[in-house]
Amino acid sequence: MVLSPVTVLYFAQSAELAGVRSETISVPQEIKSLQLWEEIESRHPRLADVRDQVIFAVRQEYVQIGDEVLLLQPGDEIAIIPPISGG
Repeated sequence: MVLSPVTVLYFAQSAELAGVRSETISVPQEIKSLQLWEEIESRHPRLADVRDQVIFAVRQEYVQIGDEVLLLQPGDEIAIIPPISGG
C-alpha cells in the first residue's frame, strides 16, 4: 500500500473541534472518501459531532462522504468545511 502525505485544512467549527487549523497526515493513495473521513475522525473524535453537516473538499472539489474512491497525490489538500450560516 502506497501512502500519500496530504494536508487537512479545518475551518470554523471543525477547527474548534479538532483543535488545529491544519495538519499533514499520511493515508493510502487510493482510499474511499468515507475511509478518509474515518481516518480524520479517528484523530479528532469530536468531529463526529459535525459529520453529517460538513462539506468535504479534495483539491478544491466537493466530495460526498461515501464510497467514492479518491486517488490522492502527495501534497493534496483536504478541506473540512462546516455549514455556513448566513442571513
